[in-house]
Formats: sequence, C-alpha cells, structure tokens
Amino acid sequence: MDHNSKFNQLSPTAYADASLGREQFMDMGIREMWPRIPRIAGPAYTVSCAPGDNLMLHAAIYRAEPGSIIVVKASDIDYAMAGGNVCATAQKRGIIGFVIDGVIRDVAEVRELQFPVFARGAMPIPGAKQGPGTLQNTIICGGVQVEPGDIVVADEEGIAVIPSPQQESVWETAKRRADKDETRSLEDWQTEHHAKVEKNLKAMGFEG
Repeated sequence: MDHNSKFNQLSPTAYADASLGREQFMDMGIREMWPRIPRIAGPAYTVSCAPGDNLMLHAAIYRAEPGSIIVVKASDIDYAMAGGNVCATAQKRGIIGFVIDGVIRDVAEVRELQFPVFARGAMPIPGAKQGPGTLQNTIICGGVQVEPGDIVVADEEGIAVIPSPQQESVWETAKRRADKDETRSLEDWQTEHHAKVEKNLKAMGFEG
C-alpha cells in the first residue's frame, strides 16, 4: 500500500476522533467545488500568492511531485487562482488535487475532469501572473499552519492537516479507533451513548 492510499482509507472524522486537535482542521469555508468529490490524501506542496495574483500556483503545477496535493494561501477572494486548463495540466502531471484558501473558475470544466478542488468558491475574473509569492514555505491555509510534506486529508467532511512528525502515530490511533467502531453494533453504541449522556447530565445537576 502506498503512502497516500493508507491515509486515504480514513475520513477527516476519523482523525478528529483520534484526538488530532481542532487547530489541525481547516475552517468550513473551504469546501468541495463539485458534488460527490472523492476523498484525497497526500503530502502538501505549499504555495502562497500575492493579492490578485496566481503566478506561484501556476508555477507549482510544474514543480510539485506526482501524488502531491497543492495547498494554496491566496491573499484575497476577488480573483480566480486557477481554471480548467491549470487543473487539467495538474491532473495530467499526477497531482492529486488542490486545496485553496481562495477561489477558482471554470467549475464545470473541473467537474468534468473529476479533478478534486477544495476552495472558498468561484469567481470568473482571473488573477494576474506577476508575483511575488512563495513555494514550499510555511503557510496558513483555512486557519491551519501547513508545512511542506504535512499530510492533507480532504473530503466532504472537511480538511485535516496531519503534521509530518506525527503522521504515523495519528494514523495508527485513527485506524485502531475506526476498526473498533466497525465491530460495534448500533445497539451497543446507543447503550454506551445513553449511559454517558445520563452520567454527564447527573454530574451537572440536571433533573428531568
């Protein structure tokens, strides 16, 4: 099993249940850009762009390794960071998908390509290509600090960023929890859940 396939087994909810902190999950404004988008997982190739400019994202599609997820900090939501041709080129080069703290365009084309993009929305006006910006530096995307090589897991439930030094321990904890949940019936879950709810209500002095 390759590295990306392993992390792709589990949803961001599993990593949340494995005690990956709230600070490692991007805010809900960065969402899938087409319906029934598949889960993606892979190492982050980080990009930051100047206001109104998308040069460094366009540079990244020719530099990121196959299997990477390009993670972008745009500086506004007024100009599109990428469109159909950029997404098609990235897909052709083996890039798994984009996670963009910003906006894109050509959503219908991207949907037809089935190229996974998570962003804040759509804007028809393209950005300029003059820079400046950075590649493979620390960025803040969706409120989360992302380092090059951190593992990003994104699906319709949200976007988790697993710091590179913790990736194996987080995955192992999440997998154990997910395996345990799979073997537990709904009836067993309800019994445990009800008991916990009532215990907590009693502890806070609630009656009724």
